[in-house]
Amino acid sequence: MRLSGQIWRSFQKIVRFLSSLAAAIAFYTCIPIPLAWKLEFQNVARLVPLVGLMIGGILALLNQGLHLLGMPDLTRSAVVVIVWVAITGGLHLDGAMDTADGLAVLDRQRRLQVMADSATGAFGAMAAIAILLLKVAALNDLNSWHWFALPLAAGWGRWGQQVAIARYPYLKPTGKGAFHKAAIRSLKDVVPGLCLLVGLSLTPTFWNFDLWVVTVYSVAAGGRSPP
Repeated sequence: MRLSGQIWRSFQKIVRFLSSLAAAIAFYTCIPIPLAWKLEFQNVARLVPLVGLMIGGILALLNQGLHLLGMPDLTRSAVVVIVWVAITGGLHLDGAMDTADGLAVLDRQRRLQVMADSATGAFGAMAAIAILLLKVAALNDLNSWHWFALPLAAGWGRWGQQVAIARYPYLKPTGKGAFHKAAIRSLKDVVPGLCLLVGLSLTPTFWNFDLWVVTVYSVAAGGRSPP
């Protein structure tokens, strides 16, 4: 009886984890999730690095497929970035655009109003163009390291989001993302994602010393990534 009870509790934990993971996918991406699935959104912020790794894995497979089809490198990089935006629904790109528009306003009282406005300003448009161009250029310069860099870039970037949630106050308590603060209350809550990403970053270096440079840069950049 005790063994069967432990098995049942373990099964329930797995079900709750899968429900939270499906909810994180539904919240952070445009990947369709069956309506019949029970989703638990309370802890989605804890799983966002996993979602990033999944997104990066999809992009790496897409990049490899386009490479096998003979698509030129620059065109392939542009397609991957477009699909990247499509998978996320432009969630983070929209946030960067809103941030750029807000920072352009000197009056602090008006910044939140400007950032909440659905209309994109000139600074937001320029920020989006700059980000997309840099992503395309960076992917084009990676040569054969897409399989390694894409999952890590998406994973580390979202781990940076966890750090921001833990370190900074949420400005709009009634906003749709306010419940993230309840899931990540301190930097201790971001340690599991950090360990996972560091482990994955170091793994390929055991058989290719040249990847140490890529690994060090990815870890350093990930530790300072914005949400």
